[in-house]
Amino acid sequence: MSAERPTLPPVRLRTEAELARDALAAPLLARAVRLARWAGPETRVGAGGELVEAQLPAAAEHLGRTADEDGAAEASEAWRLAVDTGLVDVEDPEETDGEDAEGTAAAGENLALITGGSPQDVLSIWLDGLEAVHADATAPFFEDFADLVGEDGTVDFDSLDWDPEAEAEFLDGVLGNLYLLTVGDGGADAAPVPLPALAASMLVPDDMGEPTDDILEQVSEAMMRLDDQFRVLEPMGIVEYRPVDEALLAEEGEDTAVAADDEDVTRYGMVKLTPLGLYGVRARMLEAGVDAPAIGDLADKGADALLGGIAYYPEAAARGEIELWLTRRGADGAAAELLAAARGTDRQAPLRRLNCQQALALVGAEAEPAVRAVLDDAELGGLARVWLAELGAADVPVPPESMIFWLAIDTIAAQLEAGGDLDELQGLVEGLAGQHSGFFSEAWRVEHPATADVLEAMGRLHSDKKKAKEARKAAFKARSRA
Repeated sequence: MSAERPTLPPVRLRTEAELARDALAAPLLARAVRLARWAGPETRVGAGGELVEAQLPAAAEHLGRTADEDGAAEASEAWRLAVDTGLVDVEDPEETDGEDAEGTAAAGENLALITGGSPQDVLSIWLDGLEAVHADATAPFFEDFADLVGEDGTVDFDSLDWDPEAEAEFLDGVLGNLYLLTVGDGGADAAPVPLPALAASMLVPDDMGEPTDDILEQVSEAMMRLDDQFRVLEPMGIVEYRPVDEALLAEEGEDTAVAADDEDVTRYGMVKLTPLGLYGVRARMLEAGVDAPAIGDLADKGADALLGGIAYYPEAAARGEIELWLTRRGADGAAAELLAAARGTDRQAPLRRLNCQQALALVGAEAEPAVRAVLDDAELGGLARVWLAELGAADVPVPPESMIFWLAIDTIAAQLEAGGDLDELQGLVEGLAGQHSGFFSEAWRVEHPATADVLEAMGRLHSDKKKAKEARKAAFKARSRA
């Protein structure tokens, strides 16, 4: 039943149906779908599956754009995505004769899934598109590709000073930091993040006070790189992006580093993940083996997985997960299952009991029979009495003194394991110690695995020096007794 702390806090995602609608509304995917439906037997493609130049004006016109350079670029970009996501199948022109051979295109298997598939089908197509766009965003920039092609026809990528793995890792790191900031700040409702802060999060060491000039220069360079990359990513619906103000880049040699006293930080770029972006970044992190939980992950699992899984969740997230679990599980039998899962002597057991009490509160009065059934249980009896009293139930038996002390130790152990607010924990410690004049002279005898650790913590936290000393002495007795 033990649980490890998740790498990231849990995210609340929109439903798959809502996310699929967002995916279909992403401008780049929407344009790719339009071109996939436009393609036919007369559509000609080059050796890499790209639209031949002569086809670009018609493709741009179909997208409602003029056949200028921007319209042609937009059509070419949308076509590449259609090919990469299986919305279009291309026949390789290399199978035909001739130096300028052209291939043909036809609707791909995935095109039918756009309207006839499930939300999962649509999201799978969108994730394939995100992978392709991510690769485009981390690709090197060159003004003249021909300069890179040698006499033997090979491409000299070394001259680009480009490490594709490092570039992809840097962008994924930035997206990961943006994800963490977003989830920690309320999810999709979080405020946009200034681009300088995001770049600095990757480059400025945590223990560095004032950034050096070298670090500031690296941050400035990273900002410009991220500005280009977010412009590429935004049409896929992953981010909302306000680009760097062009006026900052207008003068030749202008230093783009953010001045410390510059109040209008928005001129340097602002970015936030969309609800679809939260889903997409999380999917990439899961693929990379990162523990990135989402509320609802535990809805189909047993009570042991629920209480273990939410052990280190923030209170609101834990409540949300419990509510979904109860909705899927139903109230019938839920209380008994939760109480059974709350038992144990391992390190996380006190925290499971604390979360069990929260879950029982959401079950409501229907839990009363199951709770009364454990009144004499050594581990659950104290919890049961507290819950019944909070419910306002009649005939709640008075707990024996040993149970009161055991519950006090268990409660503090849960809070210590959760790593809660220090002031709140100090108040809890002093409150429990103050309820009984001889608390520490009795507490060291409590048969609980965490007794000594809890008493040591009480010695550190209690503001009264005399009480703190009593707690430390009691901890020593508890360890000697053990």
